[in-house]
Amino acid sequence: MTGEPLRVLFLCTGNSARSQIAEALLNHKAAGRFVAESAGSHPAPRVNPHAIRVLAEAGVPWAGHPPKGTDALERERFDIVITVCDRAKESCPILPGQPVQTHWGMPDPAEVEGSDDAKLNAFRETLRVLQRRVDLFLALPVESLESPTLQTRIRRIAEEGA
Repeated sequence: MTGEPLRVLFLCTGNSARSQIAEALLNHKAAGRFVAESAGSHPAPRVNPHAIRVLAEAGVPWAGHPPKGTDALERERFDIVITVCDRAKESCPILPGQPVQTHWGMPDPAEVEGSDDAKLNAFRETLRVLQRRVDLFLALPVESLESPTLQTRIRRIAEEGA
């Protein structure tokens, strides 16, 4: 390891909810150990306001960047790439280097129909699940694991951190 923070990319389809929440959580909790970014295969026009609201309720700062596409990352190097939706998993771009890639699939809270309370509850549940997964991720000795072992351990987080 170089002593530099490891770079983590969270990928989703729209980069408007799950990936934005995951990025904010990891950057908030990582204490400089990791630097997280997020992107989408088909970025939405804006970040879902419910995502911003639940992050604020949890005291997690949000960087305020609009959804961005994966084409903006073609020259970026990441150590770890985590897809958080099934569609992004299927269309995960080829990124420079050989990042560890894994999948933390989960339902899209933006697809929940109904009252504003129902929608907010879906986003709160997404935040809860991602908080658990990020906490498990941060507990891993990431810097000392070989890539295949690391990939397996990060993938298991999706099963354990539901």
